[in-house]
Amino acid sequence: MTHSNRGLRRGAVTAVAVGTLAVPMAGGSAFATPAAAVSASSSSSSVVRATDPPSPSDSGSTAPGQVQKLTPAVEKELDAAVQKVMREAHVPGVTFGVWTPDKGEYVKSFGTADKSTGQKMSPDLYTRIGSETKTFTVTSILKLVDENKVGLDDPIGKYVDGVPNGDKITIRQLAEMRSGLFNYSEDEGFYKALTSNPERPFTPQQLLDYSFKHPVLFAPGEKFYYCNTNLILLGLVVEKESGRPLNEYIKDNILTPAGMNHTLFPTGNEFPEPHAQGYTNQTASGKTEDSAGWNPSWGWAAGAMISTLDDLRIWAPTVATGTFPNGDTMISPATQKQRLITPKTTIPGAGYGLGIFNVQGWIGHNGSLPGYESLTIYLPSAKATLVVVLNTDIDHDNAEPSTLVGQAITKIISPSNIFNLPAQPAAQ
Repeated sequence: MTHSNRGLRRGAVTAVAVGTLAVPMAGGSAFATPAAAVSASSSSSSVVRATDPPSPSDSGSTAPGQVQKLTPAVEKELDAAVQKVMREAHVPGVTFGVWTPDKGEYVKSFGTADKSTGQKMSPDLYTRIGSETKTFTVTSILKLVDENKVGLDDPIGKYVDGVPNGDKITIRQLAEMRSGLFNYSEDEGFYKALTSNPERPFTPQQLLDYSFKHPVLFAPGEKFYYCNTNLILLGLVVEKESGRPLNEYIKDNILTPAGMNHTLFPTGNEFPEPHAQGYTNQTASGKTEDSAGWNPSWGWAAGAMISTLDDLRIWAPTVATGTFPNGDTMISPATQKQRLITPKTTIPGAGYGLGIFNVQGWIGHNGSLPGYESLTIYLPSAKATLVVVLNTDIDHDNAEPSTLVGQAITKIISPSNIFNLPAQPAAQ
């Protein structure tokens, strides 16, 4: 989900967050789970669907799949709930937006974007989106599937040499986090290399080398295990079969047609202005530092991208439906249908498909990497979009702050579909 970019080391994510890049702490955000804790058998046919009823613990006045009307009273309640999370989790700054076609829309910022200057958080700021990058990389793969250049059930060894179990692991298993490969961002050597010099660049092959020196964790397809290594491989497949650098392919084939003009895939540590500073304790000293200038190349196809609230608002329904805002097809209906098959994971109410999750009916992804977290989700039945961005990745009570904010908001707007993604799922 996020995970695993909590990026770095969070157990892996980042441990459980699917969106997390987790640097032994993504791309981000997020469904990362430690190897011992991620075991959802692939033989299970159960999936999480947007129309599934809520768990017995959920309650509220809305029917499953519906959202509250965004009245002034509801907006006031949202403000109070988000500010409460900020106080309790010590979050410097948050921006969130809720959009629906018939219940209204609401965008609000709270807190500080830069502690050193006192700059306020605002909706126009660029932000690093961590593991939400995974949704763009997998979308690129699916576009190549539609062009018959890549087969979902092809072995990765057909495209990339030297992959452990490369003759058995499929493109599909990489995208759905069931490859069995070791997550490079959990390697001790990688963690030391990154935190000792967070502005250094990494190549995709260097990232794979950290993974491939470890034995595979399980047979392909046997379990769900959130792993950034999978996305590095998929990024290489996109480049090989398209003949284009990954960042250029994503820009020309996804961002431009979607009208996402403020989203980019950096090749270094460039970070457009204005942006929030990011605060993380995933550092060599363990002390909180500003990570805005760190080089996200270590996340590459798993977590390097940058975006804005407004662009993520566009992306939520686009990735969830496979259709661009102008009505053009981004992914064929047949391929999009396969993408949205989300086998259950070890996290109650959460399923993970092809680079996308379904958590209590909300479809999308989260992102977490040092200093930044984001959440971009869509509730199809209500055509409702929720986007959250904030400038810290420091957990609070074993939960990522983006999840805490998302949970607080959905308890109010969709009490029958409450977003909840624990950072540390119970071992099974």
